Amino acid sequence: MKIKAVRLYGKEDLRFEEFELRDIQDDEILAQVMTDSLCMSSYKAMLQGSGHRCIPDDIGRNPIIMGHELCARILRVGCKVKKDYKPGDIFAVQAKMFFGDEIKSPGYCYTTYGGNATNIIVPSEVIDGGYLLPFDGDAYFKASMAEPISCLISALRSSFHLAPNNKDHMMGLRPGGSMAILAGCGPMGLGAAEAAMALDNRPARIVLTDIDEKRVARAQALLKGKNGVKLEILNTNGIGDLPGFLGAGRNQFDDILVMAPVPGVIEQADSLSGIDTCINFFAGPTRKDFYASINFYDVHYNYKHIIGTSGGDIDDMREALRLIEAGEIDVSVLISHIGGLNCAAETTKSLPRIPGAKKLIYCNADLPLTAIDEFAEKGKSDPFFADLRDICAQSNMLWCREAEEYLLEHAKPILED
Repeated sequence: MKIKAVRLYGKEDLRFEEFELRDIQDDEILAQVMTDSLCMSSYKAMLQGSGHRCIPDDIGRNPIIMGHELCARILRVGCKVKKDYKPGDIFAVQAKMFFGDEIKSPGYCYTTYGGNATNIIVPSEVIDGGYLLPFDGDAYFKASMAEPISCLISALRSSFHLAPNNKDHMMGLRPGGSMAILAGCGPMGLGAAEAAMALDNRPARIVLTDIDEKRVARAQALLKGKNGVKLEILNTNGIGDLPGFLGAGRNQFDDILVMAPVPGVIEQADSLSGIDTCINFFAGPTRKDFYASINFYDVHYNYKHIIGTSGGDIDDMREALRLIEAGEIDVSVLISHIGGLNCAAETTKSLPRIPGAKKLIYCNADLPLTAIDEFAEKGKSDPFFADLRDICAQSNMLWCREAEEYLLEHAKPILED
């Protein structure tokens, strides 16, 4: 069958193209990709090509399909896997997969399996490994958001504190404590706050900081405290004494997430730490010689912990899907733009320069990348966007199930019949 996909051939060599997809084998699955959310990790992979630790050396001859935050619908099932899967099933995927000592991921390793495609073939090793996860939510886009949420759940679960009597490690956020999310008004910062408020081990106070007023204003408009958590969202641009500004003292912040790979932000986290504070450097740098200054006096005498996490495991993904299906996490706050597969390549190349939050791709639609807050202006000349604006207006101008249903019914298809 003819499909369209975004494929990586080398460093910064990303191509949107049509090609023939082979037939599935008896132990494989053919699926239609419904949505894929674009990730900064894909941008970093595009920059590095085969220099990336997860990308094969031969992508010039065997290009990989990009994208790993996908939701798909099964079209056809090989005879050897019909017992567990059937056409029409909806699934999300576990991005970080373990095969012995090898780590693989859609969007990095496979020529027929990735999120930036109209249709894909799910390899037998993915099926056998249990890395397809059924989704029972009410919208495809919510399953695409499960992968970034799972990375955040992994980060929150990886935080630890010391038992006062014996120094055993108590995993997770400090219950009833105080948490800071620095450079936190982007999509992953908002997702981190949503996830932290949904977990059983939740803090009593969460402070999100940023220096971009548009991001701060958007976060203030969309994110609300819940489950007894007090939420503060602050613009810290130009603040010299950040600990004083935030009211931080000894033991004030128990858990700190660093959401930008900037030495100054790491050093801010260091200045906000107290006794037994856990700092998680969540933002992945592209430079291998990335350094920041840390006060190791506090590491020794105040039991400060510094950790980093990347991705999530399958248990994190299951928990993310459970919380999303139950409505405990509102993933709509993560999405600022929608578009069709035709814009995925250029959007990936430009991700750091496009303002807003997550860019959601409908992989069988032909649509320009469009910010939700631009629907009204575009709607003046295009009734499609006027209708989307009216639908989203009923949901506080957030992307929603009704908007997705309208798009799937009315958007121009990316493939000709």
